[in-house]
Amino acid sequence: MKERLKSLFARSKETLETRTTPPAFTRLALYLTVAIGLLVLPVGLYFNQTPDGFSIASIEAKLEEQNIRPVVGTRSVATLSRLTESLLDKPGGYLSNDVLPPSVFMDNVPRWEFGVLVQCRDFARALRNTMSRSQSQSTEDQDLVTAENQLYFDSQSWLIPQTESEYRKGIEALDRYLARLGDDARPDAQFYARADNLSIWLGEVETRLGSLSQRLSASVGKRQLDTGLAGDGAARQSTQTASDQTIKTPWLQLDDVFYEARGSTYAILHLLEAVDTDFADVLEKKNARVSLRQIIRELEPTQDTLYSPMILNGGGFGVLANHSLVMASHISRANAAMSDLRQLLEQG
Repeated sequence: MKERLKSLFARSKETLETRTTPPAFTRLALYLTVAIGLLVLPVGLYFNQTPDGFSIASIEAKLEEQNIRPVVGTRSVATLSRLTESLLDKPGGYLSNDVLPPSVFMDNVPRWEFGVLVQCRDFARALRNTMSRSQSQSTEDQDLVTAENQLYFDSQSWLIPQTESEYRKGIEALDRYLARLGDDARPDAQFYARADNLSIWLGEVETRLGSLSQRLSASVGKRQLDTGLAGDGAARQSTQTASDQTIKTPWLQLDDVFYEARGSTYAILHLLEAVDTDFADVLEKKNARVSLRQIIRELEPTQDTLYSPMILNGGGFGVLANHSLVMASHISRANAAMSDLRQLLEQG
């Protein structure tokens, strides 16, 4: 009897070990997964960085290194070129078109990249259409035509051709235009620092900031009336919309909107610093330079260090912070100040 019990116990133990011990290939897969995770994690942390800001002094130093004479417009063009380079040369390079780990699992930095890219595209368009032309019927600068077209290339193309190579071509076109700006022997390249040119670009920025402010404010949800036709009794719209609706950003998109806004304000800040120098005489004449400096002051806090590992979305007057609403507050004040600045520029 005793021998039978010992035999039964031995068989039960063997069966239990067989069921609980994973096959060799399963253990190997588990070990590989852990090893890959340990390798990818530090790389992901390195990639998950945005570049530091740069000053106008560093832009002027680079112009001096390239033997480019600092004339009107060179700082603005050089800043645009530097911003575009920052998308490609920051830690991890350009991530928006990556298809391999860890970049493919990351979305915050790609949204930051998109925010910067939108502002670069807008300023490139302003350079091509207004700032480089004396009047509406004057000829476009071909280098600026190339630069704008290249910056509007698909931001997520990873092969044949790569987004990075197309943006590099845009940077090269900007640099060619920049070199001609400071060359008295080549007067075909011009930059016209006029109040109307500056106002047109500021109008684009104002529209972008207004949209970002609305999207950020929707983090907690809000009821909104349809004001699309307000103020014009004869106005019509394509399709009927609800007169009263609730707008709220989905939870998984909160960080996307936040980092896009952070990237946009990063680019706007640097472009405004350049504009403050290139359009200094115009701004002084309109007594509007202090207004431009105030916009820069309002946007500077948007680049403060984010200590939280995630974007918090506290509601109302609760305990948790709401990072989206803080960002929206800074952007809204800058947007209002920009509207006032445009009015000053448009006055005679």
